[in-house]
Amino acid sequence: MKLINYITDSFGELRNKVSWISWEEAQKSTVIVAIFTLLFSLAVFAVDKFFQAGLTEYFKLF
Repeated sequence: MKLINYITDSFGELRNKVSWISWEEAQKSTVIVAIFTLLFSLAVFAVDKFFQAGLTEYFKLF
C-alpha cells in the first residue's frame, strides 16, 4: 500500500506542483538540440576520418 500511495502522490505532485514549459517552447528546444546533435556528430565524423586517413598513411610507411 505504501508503494501505491507513493506513486499516486508523485503523479499528483507532477501534475499540480511542477511548472512545465509550454508545448511550443519544448518543440523549439527539441529542434535546437537535434540540430546541434547533428552538427556535433558531423564534426566527430570529420575528425575521425581525418585521423583514420593520417594513421593509414603512417602505417603504410612500415
